Amino acid sequence: MSQTTAPLASSTERHRLYEDALAILLGTLMVSVGIALFSKAMIMTGGAAGLALLLQYATGLEFGLLFSLINLPFYWLAFRRMGLRFTLRTFVAVGVVSLLVQATPLWLDIASVQPIYAALAGGSIMGLGLLALARHRTAIGGVNILALYLQEKRGWRAGWTQLAIDAGIFAAAVFVLPLDRLAVSLLGTLVLNAVLGMNHKPGRYMGIS
Repeated sequence: MSQTTAPLASSTERHRLYEDALAILLGTLMVSVGIALFSKAMIMTGGAAGLALLLQYATGLEFGLLFSLINLPFYWLAFRRMGLRFTLRTFVAVGVVSLLVQATPLWLDIASVQPIYAALAGGSIMGLGLLALARHRTAIGGVNILALYLQEKRGWRAGWTQLAIDAGIFAAAVFVLPLDRLAVSLLGTLVLNAVLGMNHKPGRYMGIS
């Protein structure tokens, strides 16, 4: 007795413009809230956001300004590696995150927060925000773009390159943050990457932008 199976859909639905816009707004809002929690607890993470937080603690300059400046050199790499649409969305996302992080204290008054709670809640919120952005082909940092570029040009594995860069950022943090805050920062980074790792897999989400 033969059994037939309904064919799977072969086409992938493309996101509409308003869907991309809403995803960027939602994703950047969540990332900015997570960064606000990290900043209040004086902990950090990896990537461009982590480097901006570290420089903020070391210099007292505003996160938004540092984050925007750090990402400037990577837009050309993004254009060459990922295309114009990705680069424009990333440029917008970085700008919106920078603005929202500066504006969040005007809307959300965080008197105090325990570092471990900030790591768990902030890492989760940022992970979900980055997930929303990634599913709409948008990024907020240049470290991953640089890693992909070096993999293409030099043959260096992107995952190991990004890990090495993040390790360098955390090594530099030893001179800025107390060791207990550095340990909590590693916990927050682990939570963030766990959210991405469990939910952002090939074939799990088929929409494209």
